[in-house]
Amino acid sequence: MLKFLENQLIVSCQPCTGGPMDRPSIVAALACAAVEGGATAVRVEGIRNVEAVRAACDAPIIGIVKVDLADSPVRITPFTQNIRDLTAAGSDIIALDVTDRPRPERLEDLFQAIKFCGVLSMADCSCLADGEGALRFGADILATTMAGYTTPHTAPEPDLELVVKLAALGRFVIAEGRYNTPALAAAALAAGANAVVVGSAITRTEVVTGWFASAVKAGAKL
Repeated sequence: MLKFLENQLIVSCQPCTGGPMDRPSIVAALACAAVEGGATAVRVEGIRNVEAVRAACDAPIIGIVKVDLADSPVRITPFTQNIRDLTAAGSDIIALDVTDRPRPERLEDLFQAIKFCGVLSMADCSCLADGEGALRFGADILATTMAGYTTPHTAPEPDLELVVKLAALGRFVIAEGRYNTPALAAAALAAGANAVVVGSAITRTEVVTGWFASAVKAGAKL
């Protein structure tokens, strides 16, 4: 699987929550369109969405579940039951938040559950220490997904420095988070990533439309 993903584009097919495209059939269509465009794999949130994509597409699926918790800031795949459900739905890789923050279940238990299910694990990291910790639990993939999202202010540019640091650990690295232009995606590979995830710039129509609408307003003649 990792050899198949080497030097490839992965598309995150996660429409804006509650938006007009937030339906399993549309998520499946987005995944199929991404694969036709050259994506090798897709990242999909939610059990019903993973099931829909699996039924429509043979590409590898990175599955996640997002859960809003009252007593923890961790949202991405926080429970072992999420892992079992994602595997049953057709995920090939399961991603989880590995940041050093209060969580409902131990990271060790989550990684053991992924291994037991026979799929690969993807550690969504915010910093080098997250990656080092995930390696101790046997993470198959280290990703920069959480870089910039555990602090009050998020930089507009992706964290290429973290890509370099994680790559130095010698594990398969996926760059993810604000890679919203082809040039930035290419820069991720140049920095040492084995693959790169692009999401909003491809699959969130509302977000991309907002970029253009803001630019048009800024350039409008008064």
